[in-house]
Amino acid sequence: MPELHKNLIAGEWVDGEAIPNINPSNTNDIVGQYARATSDDVKRAIAAAKAAFPAWSRSGPLERHGILRKASDEILARKDELGRLLSQEEGKTLAEGIGETIRAAQIFDFFAGEVLRLAGETLPSVRPGITVDVTREGVGVVGVITPWNFPIAIPAWKIAPALAYGNTVVFKPADLVPGSSWAIVDILNRAGLPKGVLNLVMGKGSVVGQAMLDSPDLAAITFTGSTATGKRVAAASIEHNRKFQLEMGGKNPMVVLDDADLATAVEACANGAFFSTGQRCTASSRLVVTEGIHDKFVGALTDRLKSLVVDDALKAGTHIGPVVDGNQLAQDESYIDIGRKEGARLVFGGERLNRETPGFYLQPALFTEATNEMRISREEIFGPVASVIRVKNYDEALAVANDTPFGLSSGICTSSLKHAHHFKRNAEAGMVMVNLPTAGVDFHVPFGGRKGSSYGPREQGRYAAEFYTMVKTAYTLP
Repeated sequence: MPELHKNLIAGEWVDGEAIPNINPSNTNDIVGQYARATSDDVKRAIAAAKAAFPAWSRSGPLERHGILRKASDEILARKDELGRLLSQEEGKTLAEGIGETIRAAQIFDFFAGEVLRLAGETLPSVRPGITVDVTREGVGVVGVITPWNFPIAIPAWKIAPALAYGNTVVFKPADLVPGSSWAIVDILNRAGLPKGVLNLVMGKGSVVGQAMLDSPDLAAITFTGSTATGKRVAAASIEHNRKFQLEMGGKNPMVVLDDADLATAVEACANGAFFSTGQRCTASSRLVVTEGIHDKFVGALTDRLKSLVVDDALKAGTHIGPVVDGNQLAQDESYIDIGRKEGARLVFGGERLNRETPGFYLQPALFTEATNEMRISREEIFGPVASVIRVKNYDEALAVANDTPFGLSSGICTSSLKHAHHFKRNAEAGMVMVNLPTAGVDFHVPFGGRKGSSYGPREQGRYAAEFYTMVKTAYTLP
């Protein structure tokens, strides 16, 4: 029996019901056993975080800087080990798992620096002799709820700024992939965090997540996940008058114009739509292609898909790993069936694959003759499924790209500076890519969308301070 990985509450490791962490590349492989927290565990974690907040929020910047930097150094030193764990539990390729682990280290390093760069303002009052100081302070206990598709990077970009700005944290990772999250909590705990500053409560959203939403003692919640759950987070937060930040997915377009470099466009679309098994909120699942290049593009992209190897995430030479679990695989297959019934043409893939080990393997699926009104073009599938939508020209392409309830990422492949600049200004998305995949962003710049994709201040970079701090204005008459 693998070792039980426990929850961390008030600086102590706490037992709970053990659940297996199953490898989607090999369902016979148990990655580890992880303890599920109860609602009472959550209450104790929140109480511990609340008790730890006064001292942590007033701690010196060098203390916070040192802990975050130490965590960054250990994550980077263990990148191969942690990347392998990530790929083993989530199913993305080993190269992607190591890359995500490096990104987590970079995030902690960046916010270690931000601790030393947190500045305020001193302004003259309109009243003579009075000075005004404008400063930022931590908001209090922050609830962190993260998804399964980036099990180390997303926790890093939420926990690092929360701690850097003097908040305490109650962290609930996705129940499906707790291993990477447990590892970074263990690293931070050993890096010297005082008891209660960071608490880990693993388990079901219906139990752990709900107990967090019900607590009046959480000052803020940052959430990444489904739109339906995001709405519940928002409603519960409004009731308790707490800050909340939501990232809820996308249905991202990649426009390919007649003047695009074909090789660049094909690689951007193959990467954006299908790498990481398409399980990215920034994935380009709508490929909006003008008619002059349409047939060449479809042929070249199909050839590219034929060259991609779908296999065990840890195997050398694998381009696309398995779907994360059986439920997600069933959802992907359901949408492939919906696409066929709606009249789209499945020109490649969409079949389950058998490999040496039992796993959730799915051949990437590419539809053509899709319209923007079809469900496969409106709803987030969250798998290796993309649809090509044929349009006449740039103006129609822009209109189709923007015709979505989401607005996270949007891309265009073109050699025209005119169209590139116009698209950057007029794409209704929080992030725009030109001749690049829609998925793939830097760690030091803001991340987030608009419309149904996001709510609240941006994540990452210096913009993270908008959520994780509150502004105080102080007046002084000497």
